[in-house]
Amino acid sequence: MKKHLIRFAALLLVASFAAVLPARAADAVPAPAKQTFVLVHGATAGGWEWKRTGEFLTADGHTVYRATLTGLGERMHLNSTEVNLETHINDVVNLILFEDLHDVVLTGHSYGGMVVTGVIDRIPERIKHVVYLDAAVPDDGQSIWDLFGGQSPQGPNFADGFMQVPWVKPGDKPPHSVKQSIKCFNMPVSYKNPATLALPATYVAFVPKDKSVEERAKTDKSWQRAVARGWTIRTFPGGHVAQQEDPRGVATLIEESVNDTNKTPAAAAAQK
Repeated sequence: MKKHLIRFAALLLVASFAAVLPARAADAVPAPAKQTFVLVHGATAGGWEWKRTGEFLTADGHTVYRATLTGLGERMHLNSTEVNLETHINDVVNLILFEDLHDVVLTGHSYGGMVVTGVIDRIPERIKHVVYLDAAVPDDGQSIWDLFGGQSPQGPNFADGFMQVPWVKPGDKPPHSVKQSIKCFNMPVSYKNPATLALPATYVAFVPKDKSVEERAKTDKSWQRAVARGWTIRTFPGGHVAQQEDPRGVATLIEESVNDTNKTPAAAAAQK
């Protein structure tokens, strides 16, 4: 009888350890933090272009907002030559304010870099991190035209106050690109709020197979500005719309970028 009692006690002791150990192991490996992402698309596109990437982020447990800028995507019925960069900045600022979002991870792709720059200059207190995805990185007072030499492009793709989208044919079914007001491209952006300048930011270059990372670094003015500001630089294999080529990979890249921190000015200067 005594032997049975000792054995029973031993079994209880083992069972208690079995119950406690998994809980301690779980405590030792905290679940990844859930983020609030606001994704801003590029010129002539829409939130639709980020649908698959957004779905992967949502599946990972994050909250995701895919902004569509006025006149584009499903808001093409609002298109006008009077739409400008400030309109698009207001779109995203008001999305964040009216959804009452805080600690936002704000991402901008291509022309969206101009938009998110204006957004963070207005409401830096709502932003946790900024990710420029193959995006324009302007200085204060620059337009996107300034990033490409300062002259407005000419030719049939720029007519009637719009940048046209000749690759979209009559009868093409949505989603597809939409012509965009030229005023979006010649309006300068503000980037001077001291709180904005201190925000952690990541610049991601999408590098296609036919171009080396070294070559891209030498020719990409946005990359060079990001380095000068001490931002984290990342690269991702793919074309300019890598989010459509590899949406899972881009979603993971965005998630990993959240913990990037800026270098000090001295370290940034040494990296040049």
